[in-house]
Amino acid sequence: MKHKLQSAVAYPKHPVRVSRPPHALVQFWHFGWQQALSCIFPVIIFAGLALTQLVDLPLLARYDWLLLFFLTAQIVLVKTGIETADEGKVILLFHVLGLSLELFKVQMGSWSYPEEAWTKIAGVPLYSGFMYASVAAYLCQAWRRLGISLIRWPRTYIVLPLTAAVYANFFTHHYITDLRWVLTGLVVLLFFRASVRFQVNGRVYRMPMLLSFVLIGFFVWTAENIATYFQAWAYPYQTERWTVVDLGKLSSWMLLVIVSFFLTASLKRLKENG
Repeated sequence: MKHKLQSAVAYPKHPVRVSRPPHALVQFWHFGWQQALSCIFPVIIFAGLALTQLVDLPLLARYDWLLLFFLTAQIVLVKTGIETADEGKVILLFHVLGLSLELFKVQMGSWSYPEEAWTKIAGVPLYSGFMYASVAAYLCQAWRRLGISLIRWPRTYIVLPLTAAVYANFFTHHYITDLRWVLTGLVVLLFFRASVRFQVNGRVYRMPMLLSFVLIGFFVWTAENIATYFQAWAYPYQTERWTVVDLGKLSSWMLLVIVSFFLTASLKRLKENG
């Protein structure tokens, strides 16, 4: 009788399947996580700006504390292996390039650093170069974590003069005609067929290079709004009260991303060929 009752129990013919998230959603999660890991140093930048804005630290001025904070963070990231020594060198290069641009722009009145500090030169705090370096830190991390490679990247003898002209225009437009839109047109023509290839969870994807310039430039512009909100610096129209950064700055950041891409790609290739 017991055997008959057991045989009468209905069991499913097929095992019950546990529903899983769609593949696209899983891939998007992995991509977002790798992006978040690549933004470690930019997050440290924002955390330092927010902390020093909300908390009055003793002994030193805010800009001085920011310099110490960012220097310490950079050393820790390299020592712990989160950043490689080569990536640290790239970040140092961008720090120098960014600081040079800051020294010129502040003297021209493009923006200002109103707070006092011991570590200011010609009105520019030394920590400011790290904000440019954070863009390089993101590119280096994303390059390594996503296995980035460039498809149909133009020849160096073509990209190098364009990159130099883009960087030079940040200085020369104060004296001659601003060539920003001419340079933007050349970028579109030069990189129209180029793309960036990357891997997410073992699967390969491609993105148009121009789209990557726009997306990174937009996120840097968004970061600039956050930085000015925490009074990292101030544009002339932000001295009385904070307002959103002029959308025209988006084109400047897009062009600066090209400089960052070229330098990072060149240094990566030198490392691979060396």
